[in-house]
Parts: sequence; structure tokens; C-alpha cells
Amino acid sequence: MNIPMLLQHSHRNFLKGLLRTPFRCYHFIFHSSTHLGSGIPCARPFNSLGLHCTKWMMLSNGLKRKLCVQTTLKEHTEELSDKEQRFVDKLYTGLIQGHRACLAEAITLIESTHKRKKELAQVLLQKVLVYHREQEQINKGKPLAFRVGLSGPPGAGKSTFIEYFGKMLTERGHKLSVLAVDPSSCTSGGSLLGDKTRMTELSRDMNAYIRPSPTSGTLGGVTRTTNEAILLCEGGGYDIILIETVGVGQSEFAVADMVDMFVLLLPPAGGDELQGIKRGIIEMADLVAITKSDGDLIVPARRIQAEYVSALKLLRKRSEVWRPKVIRISARSGEGISEMWDKMREFQDLMLASGELTAKRQKQQKVWMWNLIQESVLEHFRTHPTIREQIPVMEKKVLSGALSPGLAADVLLKTFKSRD
Repeated sequence: MNIPMLLQHSHRNFLKGLLRTPFRCYHFIFHSSTHLGSGIPCARPFNSLGLHCTKWMMLSNGLKRKLCVQTTLKEHTEELSDKEQRFVDKLYTGLIQGHRACLAEAITLIESTHKRKKELAQVLLQKVLVYHREQEQINKGKPLAFRVGLSGPPGAGKSTFIEYFGKMLTERGHKLSVLAVDPSSCTSGGSLLGDKTRMTELSRDMNAYIRPSPTSGTLGGVTRTTNEAILLCEGGGYDIILIETVGVGQSEFAVADMVDMFVLLLPPAGGDELQGIKRGIIEMADLVAITKSDGDLIVPARRIQAEYVSALKLLRKRSEVWRPKVIRISARSGEGISEMWDKMREFQDLMLASGELTAKRQKQQKVWMWNLIQESVLEHFRTHPTIREQIPVMEKKVLSGALSPGLAADVLLKTFKSRD
């Protein structure tokens, strides 16, 4: 395709402007759904990633510049070998066909810290993302899955609830994925990964997939790759994604930036509840469920429900269409579980109809990007040759009191800035 042909269509003004610039080399990359003018697709497929590429050379004053409409993955990774390409294609094909083994292997790949495997993981994720967007277009722009964050203090009965709730959903024809973030020991780095042992019935259900992930020291307990695991699960055909976090703490704020709805589970007999739970955590909740509301605990459960209903009225309204609800449930008797799902569906419908859910997901994508940037920058700082040598020296000076932590940090940052 040449430039005169393109100038006949809607992009001619854009290209005419380029012709007046001193650029010499133009490199354009478009998404596979992109058409120029009246339905003319651009150039050739690019590496089967759903991208198309074309290049025009124009002589000018000797300057050469490359203009990219969309950055491609190829510019950030080396060319894949045939073996690697077959491996990625096998995972991708198996994943979108709903093979659980391929989903498990794909999540293992994105959790790897090996440099080359991380690059392969990004190639796979890009392919899944293109497929995901195509499926959303088929679904009239609606999300393919309902993402729910689930948290609560230890002993709240999260695993018991998930098993009963999950079995109920699979019996109704849903496919459920549970991403359970498991605590890791700061000493040994090991983790219990006990969710599968506590959810024996659900783990045997072929329409449910449980994936325990160790926190591995990640701030707040939410693993770095949780967002990517969500994308893979949705690509695998799971329409409900539950993310269970490590208790009540910083992880709730992290998980709130990757889910559509945040549910807080609280036991009925935990002492002074309103003092014991941080206000910030309550503010994040779209639904509060008082668990174990059966037997002798019915009376305290009702009392706690009334307290939280009153407390939530004082909090700032976060949505124009939804007010947080407080309900009582029992995973042992099944009381309130079906009604809880009805509330969750009501939330999803209202947020979709108002456009708030779409806006929320778009904001989450930006937060996800910046979180990855922060982690990458910190890793680059720690592994920088000069800084890596000075870190133990500065740590000793801080421990001995010779330097304040702030001054030591300033020295390291200045060194990094001057050497990088």
C-alpha cells in the first residue's frame, strides 16, 4: 500500500502533516481491528500478536526518526526461538480451550522470576489480552468475568464460605476461579498453601480452579502477578474470579485496585469490632458479611450487623448507584448465601448500567502499570552494581547510629542518580 492511496482516505490530513516534517523514516503499527478509511486494512500481520505493521521511507534533511502509533512487544523482547514460540502457542491454545493444566502452567510461567521466562510470559499475556478484547467485543463490550475480592480477619471462615459459595455457583452453571494469596514465612520463605486442603469438595469440582499463591514477601500479601493471573483465568473461560487475601491489612487496599467488588467477611464474636477493624478497610467494602450466623452466635451476629449498618451510614459515599450492605450468612447452614449472591449480582448490574464499572477497570489498569513500574525501579536500584556494593555499608552505618536512615537513603539515591 502506498501513500497516495492512503491520502484518499480519512488519515490523509495526518499523513500530509507528516510529509511536512523533517522525519525520514516512518514506522506504523496498528491493532488487527484497525482499518484505514473505508475498510482498507493496513499492511501485514505482526508476529501473530494481533498487530499490523507498515513502513514508509521519505527522504528529507538526513534526519531519521521512527514513529510508532502502538508500541509492540517485539521492541522489548528478543526474537523467540522456534521452541519458545511453540511453547507459548501451546500454552495459549490450551488456555483458551479451557485446559486446566495449561492454565496452571501459564500462571507458573508468569510467577517465574527468571528473566527469559518473564519475557515469554509477557508474550503470552499479550496474546491472551488480544483474545480477551475480541471476546469482550463479541459480548457487546461487557466484562467477561465478575472479579470479587474477599477478605477478613483470621478465623472469619473465609475458606468455609468459599467452598459453600463456590459449589453453589458451579451448580448454577458458572465457572469459578479462586486465587488464594497464602502467607509466606519471613524467615524461611515457605508457605502453608492450605486452601486446597480446606476446600476439599470445591477442589475436586471440574468447574472450579483453586490456585494458592505464596506472598513471597510482597507488601500487603497480594502477589505481583495476581492481576496477570486474573487475566489468564478469564482467558480460560472462568466467569467468576475470587481473590482471597491474607486477613485484614494493607493487602485489602491492593486487592481493591484489581477487583469489581470488595467483600469483607467478619466473625460475630471478635471483641470490639468497630475498634478492631481499621476504618479504611470498612470504607473499601462494597458488602460486609457477618459469618457464622447460626446457633448461639445468631444474637451477637445480629448485634454486629446493626452496629455496622449504623457505622456505614457515616462513611463517605463512593458510588452514585450503590450503598454498601451488611448481611448475615452461615456457611454451615447455608443461610443467607443465596441472598448474598443476589446482592452481588445487583451490584454488578447497577455498576455496569451506570458506567462506573468500566471507569473503575480503566483506572485499575493505570494503577497496575504504576505498581509494576515501582517494583521494577526498586529492583533495578537494588541490583545496580555500584548500589549493591554500598547497601551493606550503609546498612551497617544505620544500625550503628553513625548515619540516620534518611541521610543514608539520600546518599544511595544520589549515587544511583550519578552512576545510572
